[in-house]
Amino acid sequence: MTSNPLVSVIMIFLNAEVFIKEAIESVLAQTYNNWELLLVDDGSTDKSSEIALQYVKQYLGKIHYLEHKGHQNCGMSASRNLGIKNARGKYIALLDADDVWLPQKLEQQRVILDSQPDAAMVYGSTQMWYSWTGNPEDIRRDRARVLGVQPDTMIKPPALLILFLKGEAKTPATCGVLMRHEIIKEVGGFEEAFRGMYEDQVFFSKVCLRAPVFIESGCWDRYRQHPDSNCFVAMKKGEYHPLQLNSAHLNFLNWLAKYLLDYGYENTEVWYALQKALWPYHHPILYHLFECTRRLTIIAKSVCIRTGRFQFRSLLQSLHRKFCHKTTQSQTNDM
Repeated sequence: MTSNPLVSVIMIFLNAEVFIKEAIESVLAQTYNNWELLLVDDGSTDKSSEIALQYVKQYLGKIHYLEHKGHQNCGMSASRNLGIKNARGKYIALLDADDVWLPQKLEQQRVILDSQPDAAMVYGSTQMWYSWTGNPEDIRRDRARVLGVQPDTMIKPPALLILFLKGEAKTPATCGVLMRHEIIKEVGGFEEAFRGMYEDQVFFSKVCLRAPVFIESGCWDRYRQHPDSNCFVAMKKGEYHPLQLNSAHLNFLNWLAKYLLDYGYENTEVWYALQKALWPYHHPILYHLFECTRRLTIIAKSVCIRTGRFQFRSLLQSLHRKFCHKTTQSQTNDM
C-alpha cells in the first residue's frame, strides 16, 4: 500500500499519573509513524497533567495537550469531542490513559481501512488485561474479548447494532477501534450527556446504525482491568453491573429509543431488538421469575448429568440448597 494517511490518536485522561506514561509509550512504539497524539486533560489534579506536558515539550508538533476552559472536569464524552475537534487526521484512534496498544495496532488497522473503502470503522478483539499486576493469579485471568461475530467480515448497518442489543455480539473496546474522521462528523461525535458509563456504546450505536463496520481477527490492544477504572467505580457505587439490570443500562436504552424514533427507525428490526432489551425493565417481576426458572433448569440438568440418573429426593435437596444460596447471594449483591 502506498497510502500514508495521518492518524489522530485521542487520549483522554483524568488523574492517570500511575498509567499514562505506559499508554503514551505504547503510541510512540507504533510501527506506523504518521500519527499525532492529542492528550486531552479532563481536569486532572494529580501529576498526570505535568507528565503530559513533558511529552508535549519532548515531541513538539507530534504530541499536543488540550484541556477544557478553566481546567474543568467535563466528562469522557466532552473530552473525546474536544480531541476530535482539534484532530487533523484522516483516521481517528482512541486510547484511554490506562490502556496500551501493541506496536502493530495502527499499521495493521490502517491497512484494513485503506483496503476496505466502504468500512467506516475497524475493530478486533481486545485483551482483557489482568496480568499487568505481575501476580500469577492475574496472569491466568487474561482473556480475549469475545467478538460474537465471524472475524474478517464486513457487517452492514444496522445488523451489528441488532447483535449488540440481543447480546449476541460485544461492542468494541474504545482502544480497539480505528475510524474514519468523516463518520465521526456524520454522527455528531460523542453524546456529552453521557459523562461515564455507556458513553462508548452510545457512540458505537450511532456508527453501527449508519455505516458498514469491518471486524478483523487481530488483537492489538490491552484493556487494563483495575479497581479505579470507570466500570469498577460504577459497580462499587451500585450504578452498573454487567450481568444485572442497572440504571446505567436503562439510561442507555432509553436514549437509544429516542434516537431511533428521531431518525425514523420505529417498527424496524433494530427497534424490535431494542424493545426486547427493554422488556426486563418494563416487566421486572416477570423477568425475575423467568430468571429463577432458567437457573433452576440449569441446576437440575447439572445435577442429573453428575449423578447419571434421576434421583428425585436428592435432586430436590440439591435444588433447594443451591437455589437458597443463589437467592441469598442475589440479595447480598443488591444491598
